[in-house]
Amino acid sequence: MSSILDLEVFVRTADSGSISAAARSLELTPAAASIALKRLETRLGMRLLARSTRSMRLTEEGRRYLDSVRVALAALAEGEQALKQQSQGLSGVLQLAAPSDFGRNLLLPWLDDFKREHPHIRLQLLLNDRHSDLFRETVDVALRFGVPSDSSLVALPILPRHHRLACASPDYLARHGTPQTPAELGEHSALIYLRNGRPYNSWHFSRDGEVQEVQVRGDYLSDDGDVARRWALAGHGIAYKAWLDVASDIRAGRLVPLLGDWQGESVPLNLLCPHRLQVSERVKVLQGFLQARCQLLAG
Repeated sequence: MSSILDLEVFVRTADSGSISAAARSLELTPAAASIALKRLETRLGMRLLARSTRSMRLTEEGRRYLDSVRVALAALAEGEQALKQQSQGLSGVLQLAAPSDFGRNLLLPWLDDFKREHPHIRLQLLLNDRHSDLFRETVDVALRFGVPSDSSLVALPILPRHHRLACASPDYLARHGTPQTPAELGEHSALIYLRNGRPYNSWHFSRDGEVQEVQVRGDYLSDDGDVARRWALAGHGIAYKAWLDVASDIRAGRLVPLLGDWQGESVPLNLLCPHRLQVSERVKVLQGFLQARCQLLAG
C-alpha cells in the first residue's frame, strides 16, 4: 500500500505542475518529493506523470488515478477530523463546588491531571464548606460528603463506603494521652467544625451495632474544614474528619487515627447535580476520574 506522503506528493504535483512547488507545500526537499513520486510509480508499475526538462503533465493512467487518490485522502482527512472531534468532545466549562479541605489538598492536584487528559475543558472551581444552592448558583455539580438532604438532587456516587474518624497528632497524644473509648473524647480538646454558624460538637461512633454519641468541647472552632485539619497537625486537639481528608497525613505519621475498633459516622462522597439533564459527558467522565482517585487513596 502506498504511503500517505507519496499520495500527497502526487496530488500536489499534479495540482501545481511542479515537483518543487509540491515539495515546498509539504516542507520537503525537491529530491525527497521526486523520490516519493518514483516510489509510487514503481509500486503501481506505471507512469503517472510525463516529465521533461521543461514541462510535466499527467498521463492517462495518472489522470484516472488522481481522482481515486483525492477521494482516499479526503476520506482520511474526514476520519482524522472525526477522531479529533471525539477526543475534543470534552470541552466547555465545568463548574464545580467542593469542600475546602478536600478541594485544596486533594482535588487541586487531581484536577491538574484531569485537565491534562482533557485540555479543552475550562474549569471553574468554588471551594468552601457552605453547601452551594445548585438551583441558584453558577455550579454544574458539587462534591459533598454525607447523604444529600435534598432528595430532588441527582447523586452520582464517588466513594459510597466512607466514614469520619477521630485523629490527632503524635505530639498532642504524647502530651495529653490517647483516648481509648468514645466517652473519653469528652475529656480532650476537640477541634470543632462550625456548620451554618453552629458548632458540630456531637460526634457519633458505632461498633458491632452499638452506637455512641459524644458531646465534645474545645477552644478551637472554625467553619473551614482545612483549618481544623491544620490545627490537628499543629497539636491543638482532636479532629473528627472524613478519612479522605486525612488519609495522607495518617499514612505519613503526621496524624494518628483513634478508637480503632469504633467507626465514625458514614459520610459517602457524591457528585450532586440539580437535574438529570445536567449529567453531561463532562460530568460522567469527571465522576469516573474521581472514583478511581478516591478508591486508590482509600484503599
